[in-house]
Amino acid sequence: MMTSNKQIGILSLPVLVAALGYFVDVYDLLLFTIVRQPSVMSLGSTAETIIVDSAHIINWQMSGLLIGGILWGVLGDKKGRLKVLFGSIILYSTANFLTSFVQTVDQYAYCRFLGGIGLAGELGAGITLVSEMLPKNKRGIGTSLVAGIGLFGAVFAYFTFKFTADWRLCYQIGGVLGFLLLLLRVKVAESFMFESAKLANISKGNFLLFFSSYKRFSKYIKAILIGLPTWFVIGVMINYSNKFASTLYGVNLIDSGKSVMFAYIGIATGDLLIGYVSQYFKSRKKALLLFYALSVFGMVLFFSNFNNTDDRMYAICGFLGFSTGYWAIFNTMAAEQFGTNLRATAATTIPNMVRGALPLINFLFLDILQKTMGWNIVQSGIFTAATVMIITLIAFVYTEETYHKDLDYLEHDTPLP
Repeated sequence: MMTSNKQIGILSLPVLVAALGYFVDVYDLLLFTIVRQPSVMSLGSTAETIIVDSAHIINWQMSGLLIGGILWGVLGDKKGRLKVLFGSIILYSTANFLTSFVQTVDQYAYCRFLGGIGLAGELGAGITLVSEMLPKNKRGIGTSLVAGIGLFGAVFAYFTFKFTADWRLCYQIGGVLGFLLLLLRVKVAESFMFESAKLANISKGNFLLFFSSYKRFSKYIKAILIGLPTWFVIGVMINYSNKFASTLYGVNLIDSGKSVMFAYIGIATGDLLIGYVSQYFKSRKKALLLFYALSVFGMVLFFSNFNNTDDRMYAICGFLGFSTGYWAIFNTMAAEQFGTNLRATAATTIPNMVRGALPLINFLFLDILQKTMGWNIVQSGIFTAATVMIITLIAFVYTEETYHKDLDYLEHDTPLP
């Protein structure tokens, strides 16, 4: 399959719109973590039930992300990347408005489920569109800009809540931002690779293709596993930073929302930088390995005696965020490993499978290690961190290098041997 369409520049409208779309996406995705306590307590939760109620809500949101990842990925390959960008933002912006009017924990959970479905389509479609429209020697930088700018949405969410002190208003602001973004998207063109692939008589957006070939299935699973540390760090280490602090050094005033803010400043900075690191090495894997090494160092600092004050905890959270700032390259590699007729499905489902793995990580961390085995939170955190990193590094070793890969090709259905 050959195309002759002109490619775009790094600072072009599609890159800007994808970045702003992800900014709103991250704002919405992390807003619950930031407003969790006041919002859930205002709906009738107590100090005894807030953990259970919060887990109930976040599990519904994560379930929505898993379902939405498959839904939007398939639609992205069948109907187009732009249709997904429009549809997903309309859905999660509407969910934001609905969330601002909830009166019970169950209503909150159902609205976040709807929001999760909408949120699932944003990044994958944006990364796919930008990857297909940029020349291959600039793909890493372009997608880093998308993720780096977008991840500052978490910082914006934190300060929006601090200035307004009204969680319902924060959700309404997210809804308004989403609908304003639609005005910019009207002027963005569809990917020329997708337009060319539409003419081919071949299966498009077929999720089962990931399982019809051992090679494709293996690539898909490894693409998920190399991203596991990102959501372990934010979903466990950062999210429970106040509880870790209590065991590590006793009395503390850690605000987990503030920890998230510092972490996402680091994540956004790392994602802006890693595209240039990848460009310098001319390798996705070397850049990823460098950030893995930084992640391990950050985890050692987090669980060590050095982490003994609130200021050091916040600083380490920021460093851990920076060290896991490879969301851009991880998603770019997901897009680069599969053909045009399956690329949006891969790039949309893979990051959402990583997000969806958080309940499994929490099951090990909370249910098995703490509730069943009686370990304390620090012991459980160290074991879970080691397990996640070992699995990730094994998958990394067997993952292909995609830096120089030409994306103008199709996936053909080949049966398992």
